Amino acid sequence: MKTTNARDPFWTHPPEVVLAQLQASAQGLTGREAADRLRIYGLNVDAPARKVSAFGAIARRFLEPLILLLLFAASVSAATGDATSASIIAAIIIISIALDAFQEGRAAKAADALKQSVALKAEVRRDGRFVSVPTDNVVPGDVFRVRIGDVIPADALVLEVSSFTANEAALTGEPYPVEKRPGAAAASSPADATNALFRGSIAQTGEAIALAVATGRRTIFGGVVSALAQDTTPSPFQRDLRALGFVVARAAGILSVAVLAINLLFGRHLIESLMFAVALAVGLTPELLPMITTVTLARGAVRMARRKVIVKRLASIHDLGAMTVLCTDKTGTLTSAEIVLAGSLNAQGEDDPHIAALAGLCAELAGDRGAMDGALAAAAPAAEEGWTAQGRIGFSYERRRGSVLAERAAERLLICKGAPEAILAVCNRQMKGQACTELDDEARDAILAKLNTLAAQGLRAIAVATKPCAVAGDALAPDDETDLIFQGFCTFADPPKQTAGEALKRLAAAGVRVKVLSGDDPLVVARIAGLVGLNTASVLAGPALAMLSDEALAARVQSVDLYGRLTPDQKVRVVRALQARGETVGFLGDGVNDAPGIRMADVGLSVDGATGVARAAADMILLAPDLNVVAGGVEEGRRTFANILKYVRMGSSSNFGNMLSMAAASLFLPFLPLLATQILLNNLLYDLSEVGIPFDTVGSSDLSRPQRWNMHGIVRYAGIMGPLSSAFDGITFLVLLIGFQVAAPEFRTAWFLESIATQILVVFLIRTPGLPWRTPPDPRLLISALCALVAALAIPFTALGGWFDFATPSAAVLFAVGIITVAYLMSAQLLKRFASGS
Repeated sequence: MKTTNARDPFWTHPPEVVLAQLQASAQGLTGREAADRLRIYGLNVDAPARKVSAFGAIARRFLEPLILLLLFAASVSAATGDATSASIIAAIIIISIALDAFQEGRAAKAADALKQSVALKAEVRRDGRFVSVPTDNVVPGDVFRVRIGDVIPADALVLEVSSFTANEAALTGEPYPVEKRPGAAAASSPADATNALFRGSIAQTGEAIALAVATGRRTIFGGVVSALAQDTTPSPFQRDLRALGFVVARAAGILSVAVLAINLLFGRHLIESLMFAVALAVGLTPELLPMITTVTLARGAVRMARRKVIVKRLASIHDLGAMTVLCTDKTGTLTSAEIVLAGSLNAQGEDDPHIAALAGLCAELAGDRGAMDGALAAAAPAAEEGWTAQGRIGFSYERRRGSVLAERAAERLLICKGAPEAILAVCNRQMKGQACTELDDEARDAILAKLNTLAAQGLRAIAVATKPCAVAGDALAPDDETDLIFQGFCTFADPPKQTAGEALKRLAAAGVRVKVLSGDDPLVVARIAGLVGLNTASVLAGPALAMLSDEALAARVQSVDLYGRLTPDQKVRVVRALQARGETVGFLGDGVNDAPGIRMADVGLSVDGATGVARAAADMILLAPDLNVVAGGVEEGRRTFANILKYVRMGSSSNFGNMLSMAAASLFLPFLPLLATQILLNNLLYDLSEVGIPFDTVGSSDLSRPQRWNMHGIVRYAGIMGPLSSAFDGITFLVLLIGFQVAAPEFRTAWFLESIATQILVVFLIRTPGLPWRTPPDPRLLISALCALVAALAIPFTALGGWFDFATPSAAVLFAVGIITVAYLMSAQLLKRFASGS
């Protein structure tokens, strides 16, 4: 037995060829054959999602370089007798890891949600008769039957139908029912395979008998689940945070080892030198970064909830702010996901509301309940009163039309509506104004040309024809649908949302490029894109994309913004190609066909009314399916990241500068510039001063472009602002040693005061690229910083000062330290824009 592969789709072959390949019969399998195939192919189930235990999730986080560095810092603090610092660092680690672990396991829910949408029972032909079996036991070669409301149990080839349509919206994104019929199809895309059924889609009308070709993970649905079950790569935020941890760890290691080695060469005490070197390493460690990050992201999640966005993974807030490309489905995001009446045209292609009135009357009297009939009922002009139905010819997918015999007073009228080609085939006249004229070849060509124009605009159409009819209602038959008068046609569309154009402009202004990845027809995609203002110069269809290598696709994605007839795996390929170009990719979708793309993207977005699998695969859920909500979320993500970056910049510049100063001073001073306990106190008070950062305000410049951590930029910032701080520390050393000739305890106290004052006050300069008073700080940051500063300045002059071996400096020394602090702040204000590269 063999099955067809992705390059040779089964629906492109006649049924007899597929039956031969499967060594099966149109009469189905025997019970023994089914059992044998079940052993070969396995159960008709999906690949199980990989489970991660709570212990495993927590253990993995403890191996992050930044967490390891903080654990080392906590151990050193405890070893030096600083139990308070050790407890604070340990609490920060525990809280941060607990909050992150709470977000773990979301991906497994996606596969579970998908399984719930698959049928539990299937009706298969075994031993010559139809029997009900568990869906898990359906095998390739089985012949099964589906009726209205049934969920398709396998990817299958249609053998027989009776007016059958399937709802494949969850797979393709198209809201229209898809007619299915036997025979080979030349389509290369599943969305165009009119002779194939796909697992997970729903039988909407009629009945079909089909041959199961693929089951379980070999189906399109199974491929979706397999993609969701795979481990995801770290998000941009996680990768950047890990990179920062390595940078800090390397800097701390190099500095502490170098200082220890040089102090030992100078013959200084081993234990004292070791504790000083370790304290320097701790001083470089951003102890509060996990807390600042978690609190800032959590506050961002609260703010985004007010913008109708539910955040499932905290780190995705940063990723949304870093997003440079948003891939979105068409239906439900750019469009309203509702079929509406777009036009009512007569035979000459002119607007004529009478055509929609006729079509609406036909639908009303015939009791039709299709999607287009609902659109007619909602928008068509009210039909003239007094008409009653005397007979009906039901809609048939073989004839592709249906009719009703309407009567009012002495007038009897047969109204027929259906596919334009099917209606034209039974017409020999047309209405032209108030006259009825012959429908010659020229007139037919003109009507077909108009229909082709409408199709190119992405519009669907039904045609309407009539004729006087004296046949008795109970004698009405399909043969009466002849010699009709062509009246015109009604067009239908899934219209763009009124807010889509404005939202796309907001995203473009924010530096986010939007690409449409749809399972719909490329013509429809291009039409909708043009209506909302997107670039329609190039559209790449799924079959053409399938012919491209990954390298060729990576080159094409830069210039192509519109994609149609994409399968789920092709959407994933587009996302990967964009990521290979260095883009941070977001994906917004609501169907099963979108779930793999949502999962693969750096930040996955879905909507409240989406399928369960799409919501479960997403990092964020939009309570309102509006791109304006996404644009607002982008701003919030950038605001959140800007505050995290403030802490990183402050720590990388101030901490690095002070630790560099202490390392250099230890080489030239006959005593240590600060004791280990004094270093830890400095570091603790500085970190406490910044607990208000998550609440700080953010300038407009930070919201205007995608934000992402730039390790080179951070190193540059620290490389400029750190030495600047060290330069003023050097001035302080010279003033204290040469100008005032202070002893070691007073030297340490004065430098501690200068160090903590410059570290805390420079916060108000670094937090904004411009003049600090033009973007005032949040009161909570102001309070936390000033309270920490007051505590730091007070400790040396209280009884606590003795615990840290402080000595009270003279008034002249304090005045000199104040002058140096002011000079440093003025210099920092002048250099900060250069340091940030702006």
